[in-house]
Amino acid sequence: MSDTPRGRGDADHCFVCGPENPQGLRIAFRLDGERCVGEFTPGPHHVGFDQMTHGGILFSALDDVMANWLFLQGARGFTAKCEIRYRKPLPVGTAITLEAHCKQRKGRLCQLEGSARRVDDSALVATTEASFMIDDFGPLPRD
Repeated sequence: MSDTPRGRGDADHCFVCGPENPQGLRIAFRLDGERCVGEFTPGPHHVGFDQMTHGGILFSALDDVMANWLFLQGARGFTAKCEIRYRKPLPVGTAITLEAHCKQRKGRLCQLEGSARRVDDSALVATTEASFMIDDFGPLPRD
């Protein structure tokens, strides 16, 4: 596997963030302080109806920004539960900023929150709350 800018090559084919997945979204995530952030502009192949971005694409992007909060710190985990609230439709071609942070951590359970906002007017498109089970603590401090 190739070395990625994220420092780990074990997710190069991830549907959301994998740089080597030709059908994927290829969102590049980065840590910004205590938050994980990324940008994405849905294209015509991400449409659901009436030129609006499919909700499953938004859900996938938000799940992955939260997972990358762990991943970019060298930890491994998996989504145990995730809830999404769609706030506004997202027209195809409209850029969004994805953001996630840790709300609480207890043992192997990490509760994260995510959001998607339009770049042009900062309108809130969707929010998520999720619980992740951590498999590999890596450098994250233990409770």
